[in-house]
Amino acid sequence: MDSAPPVSPGSSKELLHTAQAGLFFLHDCLLLVVPTALGWDPPAITSRMNPAHRSMKHFPIPLLLAFVLSSQGVAAELRVDRSEFIYESAPFPECHASTVEETSQGLIAAWFGGTREKHPDVGIWVSRRAKDKWTTPVEVANGVQSATLRHPCWNPVLFQPKTGPLLLFYKVGPDPRTWWGMLRTSSDGGITWSEARRLPDGILGPIKNKPVQLANGDILSGSSSEHDGWRLHFERSSDLGRTWTRTEALHDGKTIAAIQPSILRMGGDRLLALGRTRQGRVFEITSEDLGATWGRIQLGQVPNPSSGTDAVTLSDGTHLLIYNPVTRGRSPLKVAWSREGREWKDVLELENEPGAEFSYPAIIQSKDGKVHMTYTWKRKKVRYVVADYRL
Repeated sequence: MDSAPPVSPGSSKELLHTAQAGLFFLHDCLLLVVPTALGWDPPAITSRMNPAHRSMKHFPIPLLLAFVLSSQGVAAELRVDRSEFIYESAPFPECHASTVEETSQGLIAAWFGGTREKHPDVGIWVSRRAKDKWTTPVEVANGVQSATLRHPCWNPVLFQPKTGPLLLFYKVGPDPRTWWGMLRTSSDGGITWSEARRLPDGILGPIKNKPVQLANGDILSGSSSEHDGWRLHFERSSDLGRTWTRTEALHDGKTIAAIQPSILRMGGDRLLALGRTRQGRVFEITSEDLGATWGRIQLGQVPNPSSGTDAVTLSDGTHLLIYNPVTRGRSPLKVAWSREGREWKDVLELENEPGAEFSYPAIIQSKDGKVHMTYTWKRKKVRYVVADYRL
C-alpha cells in the first residue's frame, strides 16, 4: 500500500488558510442569503461581513442559493392548473370517499353516493374524464342482496395495474365493523364493468387508499378492520386480485387506533405506511422487506382529526400528503411535501372554510408528472384539482 506523501509546513499553512477562508465564506453566505430571503435589510447585513466578501462578485449566487435553500429544507411547489366539481347535479344528495386513477383511456374517479352515509341506497358512482370534461356520473355497484335486502356501499378504490384490467374495490355491509370486500374490473378504462365478485373471507381489499404494485407484479394493499378496535393489516395479490394473502393485525387497535393506510416507497425494499388515527396525529409504520413484515406502529408529527388522508410517492422519490392539518374538524384541507416521509411542509392549501367539511382525499401522479386530487366537498360534491409539480 502506498503511503500518503508528507505534508510540508508551507502546505499545512495553506490548507489551514483555505479552511479558515471557507468557514468565513460560509458564514458570510448565511449572513447574506438567509436574512435577505426573510426580508431583512441587506446593508445592515453586509456591514457585518468579512470585508473581502462584501462585493457581490465574490458570491456564486445560484450555487449559494441552492446550498442554503436545500440546507433549510425548502419544499417543492404545487401550482393549481384546474379546480372544478366533477358534477354540478346528481341523483343522490350526498357523496363521500372519492378515488381517482389514470388509465390508458384517461382519468377516472369514483365515490359513494346516496341519501346519506350508511343509508341502504348508497352505491358506487363513477365518472370519466373525456374530451376535457367529466362524464355524467353512473352507478356501477350497489349493495342489493335480494328483493327485500339492500346494504350500503363504502369506500371505493380504483387501481390500474401495469398490465391487466382496471380494478374497482369497494365494501358492502351495514357498517364498517361488518362490511366485506368486493371487486369489479374493467378492460376499457371504466366504460363497462365485469360482474361484482366478493373477496375471500378476511380480505377487505384496499380499505380507502390505492395499493402499490411491486416490481414482481404483486399488488400490496393497505387495509384495516374496525370490529375489534381500529387495527391495520396488509393484503397481497400476485394475480391481479384473484387470490390473496394477508398479514395478521399489526397492533392492538387501542393504544393507537389506526385505519386507512397509504403506502409510500422509501427506496430499496423499504416502505412507509401512514394514515388516520383517533390519537390526534397520523400514524407511521415501516417495512424493510416490501411489506412481508412490518415494524412497530407509532405516532408521527402530522396532526389528524380522525379523518382520512392520502399520500403518494412521486417519480422523483419525494412524497406528497393530502390531509386536514388540525386535530378537530375537517377544514382546512392542505397538501404537504416531504423528502424522506417523516418531516412535512405544507405546499398548497386547497380549502379553508371554518365549520365546513373538506375530507377523505385521494391523490395520484399521472405519467406526465401532474398531480391529481379529489375530495369530498361539504358532502354535496366531489372536487377535482390538478396541479403542476416542481422541485
